Amino acid sequence: MVSTGNARRRTRNGRIAILGAAVAWSTAGLAQHALDATAATQIAGRAFFAFLFLLGVVVFTERGRAIGSLRSLGRSGIIVTVALAISSGTFLFALNYTSVANVLFFQAAAPMFAAFLAWAFMSERITARTWLAIAVTAVGMSVMVAGSLDAGALAVLLPFVMTASFAVVIVATRHRQDVSMLPATCASQVLVLVVLSPFISIGSATGSDWTIFLLLGFFQMGLGLTLLTIGARMLPSAEVALLTLLEVVLGPLWVWLAYSEQPTATTLLGGAIITAAVIVQTTASEDPDPVSAPVLAVPVRDSG
Repeated sequence: MVSTGNARRRTRNGRIAILGAAVAWSTAGLAQHALDATAATQIAGRAFFAFLFLLGVVVFTERGRAIGSLRSLGRSGIIVTVALAISSGTFLFALNYTSVANVLFFQAAAPMFAAFLAWAFMSERITARTWLAIAVTAVGMSVMVAGSLDAGALAVLLPFVMTASFAVVIVATRHRQDVSMLPATCASQVLVLVVLSPFISIGSATGSDWTIFLLLGFFQMGLGLTLLTIGARMLPSAEVALLTLLEVVLGPLWVWLAYSEQPTATTLLGGAIITAAVIVQTTASEDPDPVSAPVLAVPVRDSG
């Protein structure tokens, strides 16, 4: 039996880990704005250093079973690898075409996407509360899409693909809760490098760009994912989902302070609606249906 003191310590440590992850993720937009490299080079640079960091974590945690753990993932592992590669790649691409706030508010809708996908393809039950949250999320996304049309199709398409692909990651990982998906996370960054290799322009990256790539790969993505993996095992799903919303607040704040990037009124309105939907869903007094708060079934995340 866990003592009260140990339980409190575990809860505190879990909260610190999740808040640390949210802070790490929130720096993506700030760092991306300082890059001079082409979009493909930005994505590949971060992926390279994220792969190195995550490989170290996998080797350390798996204790010599890294290759075996990757083979044991099966079809779900392949799905996570491909979907996470798409999600992480389109995230940085999206930051080149629309505001940080627009991208992050879209990403906040991923758990609702996941709930819908699990219902459609896995016959998961959806509670009335979750259906309400999905409907509210759809309204918020519609408002944001309407306000982004003037920026071009990519300003809408890239955040949508990013969110939908990460929802696939959530569902696939929940389907295989018995295994860690960290090896698949690591493999996803290799896939990003392979796919983008023909489009990388090393000459477009300055010396400072390489420093930023390292920080993005090690700190923003690698450390963020590692802290999520630690914290998600110590806290209820709803609490993790709420704490990770700190990223949505801090991400636009950093670029506003550093670059005076001010979100449009429609982005703020749509984002507020999506955030409200997430809060409504995750503050349920009891949640018998695990897919209604699916973000915590995932030991992996790319929030930028």
